[in-house]
Amino acid sequence: MKMRMKRRKINKGRFITFEGSEGSGKSTQAKLLCDYLRKKKIPVIALREPGNTLIGEKIRRVLLDTKNKAMTVTCEMLLYMAARAQLVEEIIKPALKKGKFVVCDRFLDSTLAYQGFGGKLDVKIIKQVGKIATLGIKPDLTLLLDIEPREGLKRAGRVKDRIELRKLSYHKKVRRGYFKLSKLEPRRLKIVPVQKLRRKTQAIIRYYVDKLL
Repeated sequence: MKMRMKRRKINKGRFITFEGSEGSGKSTQAKLLCDYLRKKKIPVIALREPGNTLIGEKIRRVLLDTKNKAMTVTCEMLLYMAARAQLVEEIIKPALKKGKFVVCDRFLDSTLAYQGFGGKLDVKIIKQVGKIATLGIKPDLTLLLDIEPREGLKRAGRVKDRIELRKLSYHKKVRRGYFKLSKLEPRRLKIVPVQKLRRKTQAIIRYYVDKLL
C-alpha cells in the first residue's frame, strides 16, 4: 500500500513557472532546468507565454508589435489572458494529467506584475479573470529571477519589443510588484537573484526544484 502511494506521488505532474523583469535570463534558465530534469528521466514540456499554440503565437505578435502604440492596458491584459486560456486548455492541463512536468516562461504572475502593478489595473479584477483563464491551475513552484531593471534592459539587447520600450519607471514598478507577490505567497514564489555566471543562477534554481522533487 505504501509503495503504491509513493509511486503515485512520483508520477504526479508538476507545474514550474519562471518570472522576472526584462533581460533576467528566464528563457535560458528555463532551458537549463529542462535539460536537468530530462537527465533525471523526468518527462518535461517547455513552454513560453504568450505562445506555443497557433492562436497564442498570433496574439504574441500583436502584443509585442511596436506599431500597436494605441493598445490600452485593459486590452493588453485580456489578450494575455486569451493566449493563456488557450495554452492551459490545449497543452498545460493535458500534460499535467499525464503526469508530466511543465516548465513555463511566464504565467499569471506576469499579468499581475506588468498590467496590474505596472499598468495600474485592479489586481483583484486580474485575479478574477485569471481564475477563468487558468481553470484554477496554479504553479507548484515559481522562480522569480530578480535583476535591477536598468541592467536587465541592457541585457535584453538593442531591438526592443513594445513592452521593453516602456520607461524605466514602469519596469521598476513591475519589479516592486513581483516583490509584493512573493510576500503574499513565499512558499510558492521564490526570489532568485541573477548571478553574473549562469551556472550559479541555475544552482539556486535547482536547489528549489530538488526540494519540490
